[in-house]
This record gives sequence, C-alpha cells and structure tokens, in this order.
Amino acid sequence: MKKAISIGEYLIEQLHAHGVGHVFGIPGDYVLGFYDQLAKSKLVTMVNTCDEQGAGFAADAYARMRGLGAVCITYCVGGLKVANATAGAYAEKSPVVVISGAPGMNEREKNPLLHHKVKEFDTQKKVFEQITVASTVLSDAQTAFQEIDRVLHAALRYKRPVYIELPRDMVFKTGIQYYRPEEIHEQSDTETLRAALAEAEAMINKAKKPVWLADVEVHRFGLQDVLMKLVHKTNIPVATTVLGKSVIGEQHSFYLGVYEGALGRDDVRRYVEGSDCVVMLGAFLTDINLGIYTAQLDPMRTIYANSEKLSIRYHTYENVRFKDFMRGLLKLRLRRRKLGKIPTPPPIGSFRAKAGNTPVTVKRLYQRINDFLGENMMVVADVGDALFGATDLFIRHRTEFLAPAYYASMGFAVPAGIGAQMANRKLRPLVLVGDGAFQMTGMELSTAARYGLNPIVILLNNFGYGTERHMQDGAYNDVLLWHYSKLPEVLGAGKGFLVKTEGELDKALEEAKKCEHTFCLLDVQLDPADRSPALQRLAERLALGVSSARVV
Repeated sequence: MKKAISIGEYLIEQLHAHGVGHVFGIPGDYVLGFYDQLAKSKLVTMVNTCDEQGAGFAADAYARMRGLGAVCITYCVGGLKVANATAGAYAEKSPVVVISGAPGMNEREKNPLLHHKVKEFDTQKKVFEQITVASTVLSDAQTAFQEIDRVLHAALRYKRPVYIELPRDMVFKTGIQYYRPEEIHEQSDTETLRAALAEAEAMINKAKKPVWLADVEVHRFGLQDVLMKLVHKTNIPVATTVLGKSVIGEQHSFYLGVYEGALGRDDVRRYVEGSDCVVMLGAFLTDINLGIYTAQLDPMRTIYANSEKLSIRYHTYENVRFKDFMRGLLKLRLRRRKLGKIPTPPPIGSFRAKAGNTPVTVKRLYQRINDFLGENMMVVADVGDALFGATDLFIRHRTEFLAPAYYASMGFAVPAGIGAQMANRKLRPLVLVGDGAFQMTGMELSTAARYGLNPIVILLNNFGYGTERHMQDGAYNDVLLWHYSKLPEVLGAGKGFLVKTEGELDKALEEAKKCEHTFCLLDVQLDPADRSPALQRLAERLALGVSSARVV
C-alpha cells in the first residue's frame, strides 16, 4: 500500500518521473509553501531567475532539450509575466509545465479583493487556457492526482505547454491515490494510414529528385533516429528548416543545409525548389521558415506531414498520427538511389583575422564563430540578425541549435542558454543576441553566475533594433548604449570583452574558450547599417519582386 503524500509532493514526483530535474521561477507568498517542498526535495532543483519571463524562456529551452520543462511562479504578478514565454512555447510546440501558486480556496469566499488579483479569481486561468493545451486548478484533494496526470499527459502528447494552478491551502493536503490504467494512446485509422503510405510510396519512388525537408516536430516527437534510418535506407538527401535546424547533425554527407526561401543559401533553395518530391516532415509553414514568404514549393510535388495535418499533393488524410506515418515510411519499399552531387555547407577553417584595425563585420563575425564552435558547444540564438546569420553556422550534433524561429520573441537567448545548460551540463552554450534583446533579459547572466554556468555570450551591438532598421528606420529603433563589457564588474562575476576589430575578436574568443569557470560576454560593436549574408540575400530577392510564397 502506497504511503499517503501531499498534492505538492505528488506533483514533484510526477515532474521527476517525466524527466524534469530543474524547476525555474521566482517565489511569492501564494507559492511559498510549494517552494519549500521544492527546496527540500531530492528529486528536483529549484533555479531562481531574475525575472519570471526569464524563468519561462529557461524552462522552454530546458523542455526542448529534455522533453519537458517546468516554471513555478506566484499568482498573476508572476503568472502574467510568464505568459509571453508560454505563448512562445505553445507556438513552437515546447512542452512547459506552468505551475502557479494562488489564493487558497478558503480565501476566495465572498470574492474579496486580495492582493495580486486582477478581476476574478479565475482570470489568470482563463488567460492561460488560450496559450496551453490543458489546464487545471487543484481545488479538490480527491481529484488532484488525476488532474496532475491528465495535464502532464497532454503536455507530452501534444508537445505544448500546460497550466497547473495550486491554491496555497491545497499544497499540503493529502491526495487520493487511485489505480492508474496504462495510458491510452490515440491510434491512427488503419485503412487511412495504409492508403496514405501507398500514395507516398508511389510518389517517392517515381520521383527523380526527391528530398526530405525535416522540421522541429521530428525532434519534439523523438523521431530523429527514424529520419536517419530513412535517409540511410534511401540515400535521399535531407534539408532542414530554420526552426528545425540541428534536428540532425550537419556533418553528414547527405545533408543539404537550411532551406528558408530567399533567406537561405541559394544552392540549397534551388535544389529543394527544383525537387519533384519534397517530403516535409514535422514542418511548420511559418513566414520565417518560408523565408518571409519567399519560398516556392509546389503543392503538387509535396508530401506534407506533421502532428496536425497529412496531405499528399492535394489529398488530405484524416486521423493519421505523425509518428505512425513516419514509422510507416520506414517500412515501405522505397528504392535506394545513388547520392548525386548536392549542395554542401561552406568549409570550416577559412577565417584568418585581418591585420591592423579592420572593423568586424557581421559576415566576418559569423565566419569566425563557425570556426570557433567546438564539439562541446551548442548555439542559442535570439531573433533578428542573431538568428538570420546563425542559420549558416555548422552544427555538429542533434538539438544543439535553439532559437524562437517562429514566435520570434526578443529576449529569448540569454535565459534560454541557462535552461539549455541546466538540461545538459556537458554542453557550453554560445549565445547570440542583439543589444536590444539583451537589454530585455540580459541581466539573467546573474542567474548564470549564481549557478556556476559558463555561457559565452556574443552581443551583436549595432546600437539598436538592427533588423527593423532595414524595414523602416527611425529614432524609435535606437537604444541607449550600455557599457556591456563592464557588466561583470556589476555582477562580481564573469569576464567582459569590448570588440571592435577582427584582431580583438580573435583574442576575445580564444580567451573565452579558456575561461571555463564563469560566463564571458563579448560586446561586438558593428556598423548599424551592416547585415548578415542571410538578411542580404532576403533583401536582394525581395528587390527582384519575389514577395509571395507558393506552398502547401
């Protein structure tokens, strides 16, 4: 007979059972009881961040690395600050558990005006219902355990965030144990799956130049091994989207590069768009994935499969699960081909710092970073040219590139680097962030220092919102110039570098590589009018009038 445990203890046990070893957040009076349980637990470690949004971004990155993440905050003043990060996790299918403390059930009688309350006691829950796949208030000890299991199952099933509200007078109440039957997993309709696979087999085998286009859901649903087996079985080359970058390692001979319309390399774009059978696996047809709608993909030459839709040419198949379809592809009699000449990533080791006071350009910065990346590093990119430029970087292993490449919330990268390193302490994050985004969440480097983390943060300092300047310029795109390299003096930790020339960049990166005990911050000052090759490619293509995508 199982021992009686409290609702809070059960929640911690279930988080741990699903792979959560760290919970990010900030305490507040409505959640202090649960925080105390977390602090005393031997199953999870509580990570206090500087701000709730930073905690949300860290939990999101942790979830992308480990399969589930968790953030714990107080009612409304904390919960609503983490709503933006939760929305990003929902948009990009990252399973984050949002745990919010709340006024006790006995405090809610007669609807009093308690501190942190906005409108009604369920206002915060209503907000989160819009940006999560499941939500609950643990208001009844008899059903609390079942509710915890229900929402955690939803997070894992749909790879999206969930919301658990924990009233403070329920934390220590003993829950009711119940017999849990084996989880029921939805099944594909057998006949529909068979018909879809038959059409896919015929289309792929008939094609002269097929290509796999892998996106983020291949990672979210743990299907990287299936993808690799498909590629090895068929010798069909594979490209990824920017959101799916690093879903496989990029060192393989069959890897084309990142396809993103005009944003991507032209040789990759021509190869993918010239294919007579593009098999899009786990793909999101977002504007950024499609190169701001410059992609040209003919639906008649496309197989499009993800967790929400399966279509082959113009045929749509209902009730077919993405996992079943991908595993079914592996069982088909797909003919093996000779791997012909395909685009390859640019060579590494080509950077040599120019002598004298040669200013750093965005293009040369990324060339140097490409040479600098090592086996034990991962890349975390913020939005803007930090993201666009990073798409050309060479990522050696799976899931070593993280970016908010669809929701595109500024301020993601620094706290995400913290979450990523907590998820895998063997990897050292290289964080790419613009100065505008850094001013939002960059002080989370304090959290990195507190927990002994050592990210290398490369700050692209172009004195404002650089990407927006290329859309429409004005004084509103300027930000106050901080002395970023002096930040370690404020925090009493870390090492800062001011970088203006290629020689200074070379020296700073080599010193940062050796400095393994703390974070390093490189303030790389760039011309405000400069831009990455990826952004330049987009501008040139748009100038030619390629402004709308043709896609599924």
